[in-house]
Amino acid sequence: MEANKVYQMPLAKVYPLLVAKAERKGRTEDEVRQVVQWLTGYTPGQIAAMLATDITYGDFFQNAPQPNPNRLLIKGMVCGISVENIAEPLMREIRYLDKLVDELAKGKSMDKILRNSSPNT
Repeated sequence: MEANKVYQMPLAKVYPLLVAKAERKGRTEDEVRQVVQWLTGYTPGQIAAMLATDITYGDFFQNAPQPNPNRLLIKGMVCGISVENIAEPLMREIRYLDKLVDELAKGKSMDKILRNSSPNT
C-alpha cells in the first residue's frame, strides 16, 4: 500500500526533499522548519535531534507534541486530492505539511501560510 510506504520512509530522507523544494523557489530551510514547528509543535532542537535518528515519517507525525489546531484551516489540493477530504488522519497530517511547503514554494507570505498565527518556537 502506498500510504504505508510513506509512513515508513525515514524523516531524514523526506525532510531534505521538502527543503530542496522550497529552496528551488527561493525560500529557506529556516522557513521550512518554521512551518514544521507550527504544524507539529516540535522545537527546532527536537527536529534536529529527530533528523539524526531513524524515526519514520509516520512516527514523526504520530508523536507530534502539539499539533496546531489551526492546521484544520489548511485547504486545497495536493497530488490531485483535497487535503481537507483525506479520510486517513495520519495521511491528512502528512499532506498538510506538503500543502504548506507548496504554499512556501509558491511565494505566499509566512503570515498566510501559518494561518495568521504565531509559530511555535
